[in-house]
Amino acid sequence: MYFKIGQKVVFLREQGHGVIKSINDSGRYVIEDENGFERVYLGRELAPVLAEEYSIDDLDISIIKQKSSTNRVNAVKKNKKIKQRKPENNWEIDLHIKESVVSSSDLPSAEILAAQLSALRKHVEKARSKSIPKIIVIHGVGEGILRYEVRKYLEKIGGMRYYDADFTEYGKGATAVEIDYNY
Repeated sequence: MYFKIGQKVVFLREQGHGVIKSINDSGRYVIEDENGFERVYLGRELAPVLAEEYSIDDLDISIIKQKSSTNRVNAVKKNKKIKQRKPENNWEIDLHIKESVVSSSDLPSAEILAAQLSALRKHVEKARSKSIPKIIVIHGVGEGILRYEVRKYLEKIGGMRYYDADFTEYGKGATAVEIDYNY
């Protein structure tokens, strides 16, 4: 599927949406996401936003509420854990190189690491400017170099508490960061 500059899109492999800002030389789309960050995607990773508003009448809403309530009651009766949605005021950043740099095959390891840390710095600055209380930094497991550098950076700037993110949701490759605005 082909998209146009200025077109609103949603991400197929993750939550979120944005607007196409440009198309780079390799045919990838540069998207400004809902938080103001520029991210690069292939066309097959996007879907167009077809309507800004959807029309649902009161009868539809009551049916949806009734089904939702019934499903929750049934889940509780069966002792199933109902997964809660992550708070919208918590942000995630994925520092895997394929997420942050378009083509990494020609870059030396030091430049890749510098690009990843630059993306982290921008994300933390933006989160602080919007008073976001918590960030999840996805760095992967690997050899642990990126994890070490992320935590070293967080210690250096101060005013943050960090720890391993929830294992059941992120595995071993993520750090949770709580920002202290009273620091």
